[in-house]
Amino acid sequence: MTVREVEHEITVRAQATEVYRLLADVESWPRLFPPSVYVDRLEAHGDEERIRIWATANGEAKNWTSRRVLDPAGLRIRFWQEVSSPPIAEMTGTWILEPAGDDGTRVRLLHTYRAIGDDPDALAWIDEAVDRNSRAELPALKENLERASHGDELTFSFEDSVRVEGAAKDVFDFLNEADRWTERLPHVASVTFTETTPGLQTLRMETRTKDGSTHTTESVRVAFPHHRIAYKQTTLPALLALHTGYWQLTEDADGTTATSQHTVILNADAIPRVLGPDAGVAEARVLVREALGGNSRATLGLAKRYAEERR
Repeated sequence: MTVREVEHEITVRAQATEVYRLLADVESWPRLFPPSVYVDRLEAHGDEERIRIWATANGEAKNWTSRRVLDPAGLRIRFWQEVSSPPIAEMTGTWILEPAGDDGTRVRLLHTYRAIGDDPDALAWIDEAVDRNSRAELPALKENLERASHGDELTFSFEDSVRVEGAAKDVFDFLNEADRWTERLPHVASVTFTETTPGLQTLRMETRTKDGSTHTTESVRVAFPHHRIAYKQTTLPALLALHTGYWQLTEDADGTTATSQHTVILNADAIPRVLGPDAGVAEARVLVREALGGNSRATLGLAKRYAEERR
């Protein structure tokens, strides 16, 4: 039986304890790993946990369940998929973090795997996939870790909420049925919506701006009836380098609180091109907050009316 062990590494300008904290916090993953859309912690017992990951792979939305063993003292995280996909028979991995210099960390990513039936062609395919994915992932991880650990002003979060005198299910239905948004939302010009797996959705939209122009965005969404829809934009407007968010519905005896949350990273290089040579990060933050918040508030207002009409 052939068992392959491979290693990739990169050095990050951030302290090892901070890098570990971010890697251990699965809620940070959509900001750190470009393919990650949403991660949910299913179980946690001591230093072991079970997580479910929704991510994109070769342009398709996928999900799987993994287990992890956390070692904060040793600055290590070991992981493995519960069920591997053919041609992989078994795969485990380890993140190893080592202080490097005054304010740096050597990030090592180890993989150990074998192919079904010990097939040499399958093993070569896995070799190539692991190498390609690791080489693509680590530079993006480095950039995002450094940004997150240093509190970059390009990154910010915000939310808007409305109180609904109606059921969370009705608000959820309005938000979940995105294929009907051209009928329901004036700022949506066109929609392409797919849901090949229940709760795992791809949404492509042409959205109207205040000046009458349109821009295209594409998102992967993960729906949890009837309380949350999380998403990550995979095709972004020019001003954004990242955009994640969720719709959160909290029901009580008197109605529902509906909240829209956004986390964004600005694309600094695009600011002068989009807003003019005299504009800076402050102006871009105001514009993005108002544009995204404005659309969210409009959507929440219409969802509120929809739900209250069905009381």
